[in-house]
Amino acid sequence: MANHTGWSDFILMGLFRRSKHPALLCVVVFVVFLMALSGNAVLILLIHCDTHLHTPMYFFISQLSLMDMVYISVTVPKMLLDQVMGVNQISAPECGMQMFLYVTLVGSEFFLLAAMAYDRYVAICHPLRYPVLMTHRACLFLASGCWLLGSVDGFMLTPITMTYPFCGSREIHHFFCEVPAITVLSCSDTSLYESLMYLCCVLMLLIPVVIISSSYLLILLTIHRMNSAEGRKKAFATCSSHLTVVILFYGAAIYTYMLPSSFHTPEKDMMVSVFYTILTPVLNPLIYSLRNKDVMGALKKMLTVRIVL
Repeated sequence: MANHTGWSDFILMGLFRRSKHPALLCVVVFVVFLMALSGNAVLILLIHCDTHLHTPMYFFISQLSLMDMVYISVTVPKMLLDQVMGVNQISAPECGMQMFLYVTLVGSEFFLLAAMAYDRYVAICHPLRYPVLMTHRACLFLASGCWLLGSVDGFMLTPITMTYPFCGSREIHHFFCEVPAITVLSCSDTSLYESLMYLCCVLMLLIPVVIISSSYLLILLTIHRMNSAEGRKKAFATCSSHLTVVILFYGAAIYTYMLPSSFHTPEKDMMVSVFYTILTPVLNPLIYSLRNKDVMGALKKMLTVRIVL
């Protein structure tokens, strides 16, 4: 009976088993993890402390950094701890919780990137109405909506995935409990669920993509009509960072959740997951800080104050 229940332990095959130098890879992942946490924490601190950064755009960037910090903390510490302790098991409740948090954060980030695109649209296309449309209350409403929609995705996919019977191998060919990696272990027919999950993911991706595409189409039309070269340069600089993050995050998500199974192999899936689970949280604060004069100015000001003190 234990083999037919959803409550015995799973075995995470992990990222390090496929490496010829697992200790070195473990150190590299740990360093990247610390860089992601420190980079996003510094960005949140700068936005909170510097009054010049108390704008809707930076409010959404701080929310993105918060998501990235929780996002990478859901998967990487467990993976590193398993490698150090020599344990690769995860219980079904722990697996379900990891899956729920992961799916929730991914879904939330989808919609947050759409909200950030809308914010840029209002700022560039309707600058005079911007203070009225993007009030602090409106920003809180949009951010709360992103978290809520992400949690709906988590509450919908996690219980269904974890209630399937697992009567065969319980080896997860992944370094965390991702929905597709768990679904393939079920001994029952999951074709209907996979179709529903595909439809759900298409909607979760399509709605934000439509918002982002529409926003940037209108932004491009507005920039084209600008007479000032300086205004065009500033508008492009403001949008380029966000577009870079969108391309990185959505490209990996489309591969994972929308391409047919014939395109997938455990090795490819794991590498793509490493990219958007571990590398993206490191890249985001770099993209939004190194290419942003306001953030770099706030950082220099903070460092100057600390040196003086």
